Amino acid sequence: MTVPHGGTYDVIVVGSGAAGSPAAIAAARAGVSTLLIEKLPFLGGNSTAVLDTIYGFYTPGSHARKVVGGIGDDVVAGLERLGPVLSRANTYGAGTGVTYIAEHLKVVWEQLTVNAGADVLLHAFVQDVLVTNGRVTSVIVATKAGLLRFDGTVFVDTSGDADLCHFAEFGYELAGSIDPAQTLTTTFRMVNVNHEARATISKDELHRLMAEAADSGDYDLPRREGSDHVTPVDGMTATVMTRLDHVRRDNHGVRNATDPAILSAVEIAGRKQALEYARFLTDRVPGYSSARLVALSSQIGLRETRRVFGDYRITREDVLTARQFDDQIGLCGAPIEDHHGDGDTGTTWEYLPDGAAVGIPLSTLIARDSVNTLIAGRCFSAEHDAQASIRSMAQCMAMGQAVGTLAALAVSTGEAREVRFGVVADLLASSGAVLGLEGAAQ
Repeated sequence: MTVPHGGTYDVIVVGSGAAGSPAAIAAARAGVSTLLIEKLPFLGGNSTAVLDTIYGFYTPGSHARKVVGGIGDDVVAGLERLGPVLSRANTYGAGTGVTYIAEHLKVVWEQLTVNAGADVLLHAFVQDVLVTNGRVTSVIVATKAGLLRFDGTVFVDTSGDADLCHFAEFGYELAGSIDPAQTLTTTFRMVNVNHEARATISKDELHRLMAEAADSGDYDLPRREGSDHVTPVDGMTATVMTRLDHVRRDNHGVRNATDPAILSAVEIAGRKQALEYARFLTDRVPGYSSARLVALSSQIGLRETRRVFGDYRITREDVLTARQFDDQIGLCGAPIEDHHGDGDTGTTWEYLPDGAAVGIPLSTLIARDSVNTLIAGRCFSAEHDAQASIRSMAQCMAMGQAVGTLAALAVSTGEAREVRFGVVADLLASSGAVLGLEGAAQ
């Protein structure tokens, strides 16, 4: 079958989340023709479909440092122009978060991407990738008009699930095949919440109420340490409460939410579970007696599915010792936040030294098995524990800006590794990115 040709671009970015949109913005701002492909009807991935808070801009601890800038700052400025934005402490001490209205962020991503000069293709799923000797030449996507082929010079996989690298048959680790995979979460929002009454109980008290409700047998609450938080909308709270495992082991090996049957099952189960947590809140938590469920996340929140093998694979030790690299393009001070299904707690936190941040090396963003494929976001080259820290949204923005910049520079030769790191670093620094602690705001 001949697949119709959709167009030819210098840079093609697959996935428009907190890494993909900045990648497309950076590449287009550099003056190369850029296409951003997204499966959803809006940009943003988890940042708009699931979440409402950007973590990772600031290090936690006694003295916060701002360790991400550049396009991330443009995003926050765009949000502030559209409406209220809150800065608030993380429930578990992971640093200051920036809470926004998700519907506004959809528009901000669109404005920044289109104004940069990139083309956007929504409602498009990657179905195949054409590769010759490690060089990707085309992606084939499913659209409302049928299959389309797009040709490119440099490709960026920011799909979260590493879809491009999967169809190209580049190496990756399937989450759950070695370490236990992080669990999934369907988020939801409640309205008519009395914030003053809700503030009368602490995090620990909320968790005690969850445990009591679960032990009573009247509620199905598999996670007993979920959280709720205020939003920029008066009387509205948002939650991170539900917990679903997605790894299956059978005669076909290890499968996770990249399997369509498993993904379908957890989407349905997540919404059912969200209703239980909403019922618990209205029945048993101060401030919620008149509250009602107003929105469920557009899709289930995925923390990890595939992690691509890059030129370097960042490790747990790298993170916890706050290692610095010669080729780092960003910083991360976020703790290792590992959501798992063991016991009643289900989440473990491990923190970096106070005020410290680990470097994010560019070598973790270059696909090991390709000459012209870059990766960023939660599918970048990291061990399980390291990914559980560096997957924070602000770090995804920093990674995205870096790969978009590198992709634009690599267009002239089509070889990502031929671009000198110093050139990439200079361009990132000149655009406001923070590469080292010496550049972090106090």
